[in-house]
Amino acid sequence: MSSPESTNEESTTLIDLDAIERDLADVEMALSRLDAGTYWVDEISGQPLPDAVLEANPLARRNPA
Repeated sequence: MSSPESTNEESTTLIDLDAIERDLADVEMALSRLDAGTYWVDEISGQPLPDAVLEANPLARRNPA
């Protein structure tokens, strides 16, 4: 039987892996958009993303403003 500490460590590891998988998916999406020439464009409005938005979050797909 596993101890509560062991279960806690396993849960934390799973959560961390989920976060890493989401981050990787975001990076892959950014690379795909870069290849397609749409990296600098808001995916909803079609307007250019301000440099400040991409500097703050290189994975941004929309202008938060």
